[in-house]
Amino acid sequence: MRDRAAPSRRIPEATVVRLPIYRRVLSELLAAEQATVHSEQLAELAGVGAAKVRKDLSLLGSFGTRGTGYDVGFLLSQIDRALGAGHDWPLVVVGIGHLGTALVNSEGFSTRGFRVLALFDADPSVVGTEVRGLRVQPVEQLGAMAPVDPSTIGVVATPAQAAQAVTDALVGVGVTAILNFAPQVLRVPPEVMLRHVDLSTELQVLSFFQLRRERGRALEGALERARPQ
Repeated sequence: MRDRAAPSRRIPEATVVRLPIYRRVLSELLAAEQATVHSEQLAELAGVGAAKVRKDLSLLGSFGTRGTGYDVGFLLSQIDRALGAGHDWPLVVVGIGHLGTALVNSEGFSTRGFRVLALFDADPSVVGTEVRGLRVQPVEQLGAMAPVDPSTIGVVATPAQAAQAVTDALVGVGVTAILNFAPQVLRVPPEVMLRHVDLSTELQVLSFFQLRRERGRALEGALERARPQ
């Protein structure tokens, strides 16, 4: 098994986005006690092309062996290392409604190196309650909290109209990476990383492809009916 780590190089964002997918597949294979995996199987399970899998993994290092494939456990550990799973990533979550509460309680937060540092909300009925052992603080106190570690990630799970003010407050206390779940385009300084997870947008993308599929089936039906019997 070749396990030479790749020299430091820039990994494209598209590859970074696919790494958690490969990780999920590899975790399932490891749970099923499968020791090795070929790029073709990994590609099929991840829903991408085999050539793309090989190229993505080559950016992390030389981990495969021709004819044998990849060692599942070792490749999983290398992806974890690339994704920073062994680091301590503090999180400040703003918006402890149904979505925010589900995020804080999700297994992914506690098993991927993420540690919830503070919770904030504007709803008086939520402020003062506890979620996973942390007391929810009033959102007005967000801007007054002590400066956070530069590695801290902010999570915005508020209504759209509050998202920009909350983002500004997060940036003000030193947060340099923000994950936004609010259906709102946000403005951040150039040094702040921002990613959007808009559920309504994803549903619209699915509806687009569903509509195209339905039109395709309708066209096939029309052509079938038009054929001479």
